Amino acid sequence: MVALAVQSGPANAAAEREAGATAVSLTGTARASAIAEAQSDAPSTAKAIGLGDQEGLVARDVVKDADGTVHTRYERTYASLPVLGGDLVVHAAKNGARSTTKASEARISVDTKVASLAAPKGARKVVWAAGGAPVLAWEGVTEGVGADGTPSKLHTITDARSGKVLYSYDDIETGIGASEYSGSVTLGTKANGSQFELNDTSRGGHKTYDLAGGTNGTGSLFTDADDTWGDGTPANRQTAAADAHYGAAVTWDFYKNELGRLGIRGDGVAAYSRVHYGNAYVNAFWDDSCFCMTYGDGANNTKPLTSLDVAGHEMSHGLTASTAGLRYTRESGGLNEATSDIFGTAVEFYAANASDPGDYLIGEKIDIRGNGTPLRYMDKPSRDGASADYWDKNVGRLDVHNSSGVANHFFYLLSEGSGAKTINGVSYDSPTANGSTVAGIGRTKAYKIWYKALSVYMTSSTDYAGARTATLKAAADLYGTGGAEYQAVAAAWTGVNVK
Repeated sequence: MVALAVQSGPANAAAEREAGATAVSLTGTARASAIAEAQSDAPSTAKAIGLGDQEGLVARDVVKDADGTVHTRYERTYASLPVLGGDLVVHAAKNGARSTTKASEARISVDTKVASLAAPKGARKVVWAAGGAPVLAWEGVTEGVGADGTPSKLHTITDARSGKVLYSYDDIETGIGASEYSGSVTLGTKANGSQFELNDTSRGGHKTYDLAGGTNGTGSLFTDADDTWGDGTPANRQTAAADAHYGAAVTWDFYKNELGRLGIRGDGVAAYSRVHYGNAYVNAFWDDSCFCMTYGDGANNTKPLTSLDVAGHEMSHGLTASTAGLRYTRESGGLNEATSDIFGTAVEFYAANASDPGDYLIGEKIDIRGNGTPLRYMDKPSRDGASADYWDKNVGRLDVHNSSGVANHFFYLLSEGSGAKTINGVSYDSPTANGSTVAGIGRTKAYKIWYKALSVYMTSSTDYAGARTATLKAAADLYGTGGAEYQAVAAAWTGVNVK
C-alpha cells in the first residue's frame, strides 16, 4: 500500500476558501423557504442593525455560501411606505458575526402625512432615499413607445412638497435547430400531440413565442411537426426562434454550472422569449414586468438580434434586477449595462460554439451598424467612438451603454491583462490609464468575482467606487486578501482610473 500525502499548502487553502465562499445552489422551494424565514425574522433583524422604530424590512433574496455565511437582501420600508434607494444586504457568518451593506446610510425621518401636492394619477407615495436626505415623494409610471419602437415604462419620482422631479428612469432595459448565428444546435422541446413546442421543460419551462410583427402580448408559441427548426436563414421564421431558444438554454446552463444559480431569479423558473417584434426593429430588450426577452428582426428584417451574446446580455438584465437592482441611470446604469455585457460574453465563451467562438466583442454577429463592426469592444471601449475607457467625474453623464465601458474594460483587464494578444483569432490591445501593466487572472475567476460582488455586495446605488469596493470584498471572500486575484482586482480598477 502506498500512502499519499494530502496537500495542505497555499494552493489547497485557496481552493478551500473559494469553495467555502461559493454560493450553494438552492432549489426554488428551498429559496422560497429561506426568504420566508428571513421575513419572519425581519423585525428582529431591523432592530439588530440599528433601524428606527418606523422602519421595516422586506426580504427579497437569500444567498447561502458553502461555509455557512448567509447574505439576505432586503428592501426597506418607513411607516409602511416603500423606501426607494433604501435597499440593503445583511451578511451573517456561521459564527454569528454580522455586517451590513446599505445603498444609503442616511437616517429616515419624514412626515408621511403632509404633502402640499396631490398625487399624480396612478402614482404611489414613497420615501426617496437615494439622493441625500430622505424625502416624501410620489412615484408615477408613464407607458409609451420610443422613436425606434422600443416600449417605455418611465418611472418619475417627484418631491411631494415642492413638485421637483428628483429622479427618472426607464425599466425597459435595452438589449435540432438550424440557427442563423450558432449553426446546428440542440433545442429543448416538448411533444404535444402531433406537434412539438419550443418549450424547454428541463430548463425551467422556457418558451419561445412568435410576435409576428406585433408589439404586445406573447403572440403564438412556436410549434413544428418534425421537431426540426429553421433553416439558418432569416427568411424562415423559425430560424430566429432557434437562436433565441438556444441562447436561453446556454445562459441557463452557464448560470447553473458556473454560478450555481437556477435561473435568472434563482428560483428554478425560466423567463420566456419573444421574437419578430415590430417591423425591422433594430434592438432587443429585457422587460422585468413580463419577465421576458424580446428581439427585433434588425434592418430590413434580415439581421435578427438573437445572437448568443445578445441573448445572454438581455437575460442578465433580469439577473441584475433580481440581485443588486442597479438603477438604470448614471454610474449605476453603466454598471447595469456592463454586467449584461460581462455575462453575455461569459455565456458566449462557455458555449464553445465553433460557429460563434467566444470573444470580447459585443454584438459582432448582428451587424447593427451595417458595416461589419461590433456594438462594443471590451479591451478598448472607445473603439466604438462613444464609450469610456476610463473613469472620470463626467462618466455618469454618458448614455449607460457608453458609461459601461469603464467596467467592461476592467473585466477585460482582470480576465486577460493589458497589452497586445490574440484570443480565438481576434486581436486585442488593451491600454491602462496610468500606463501600468496588468496581469489577468483568467475569465472564470473574473466572472465569479463579478457575480459574487453583484449578488451580495452591490446595491441599487452602487457607483464605480462602490464597485471597486464590492469586487475587492468578493475577491477576498473567494481567494483571500493576500492572493494574486485580490491584487489583480485592485490593479485592474486602477488601470481604468477607479482608485
